[in-house]
Amino acid sequence: MSRAMSGRERETFLAEARVAVVSVVDGDARGPLTVPIWYGYAPGGEIVLITARDSRKARLIRRAGRFSLCVQTTEPPYRYVSVEGPVTVIDESVTRDERRDFARRYLGEEGAGRYVASTEEATDRMIRIRMRPEVWLSEDQG
Repeated sequence: MSRAMSGRERETFLAEARVAVVSVVDGDARGPLTVPIWYGYAPGGEIVLITARDSRKARLIRRAGRFSLCVQTTEPPYRYVSVEGPVTVIDESVTRDERRDFARRYLGEEGAGRYVASTEEATDRMIRIRMRPEVWLSEDQG
């Protein structure tokens, strides 16, 4: 019996606010870079990341042109969704309002405002990366 989620189940799961782990290849001599990150997603859409343009993660994603993203539950019943695909767009700037909207998913209205205000200097260094999910893996142990 397969424990894979249906297309609708995995998209709904991925659309929930979770901290993801992004992985991107880092050449032949190293394993992939694998780091936690906030992300955005709506069913049927693209994965959206906001990160510093000069970060190692951004440099590697630019070079590879694709990345993987995994989200999971940490309590039973364990579930996960992993997606991999090509970068479709890299927007070279992000506004303060766009950062606040993105942070709201994780911190709520008040927390997002405080977060952006406390990291205001970072706004000019941020980029938005979009990825089209092509390969999906999932499991629901419930």
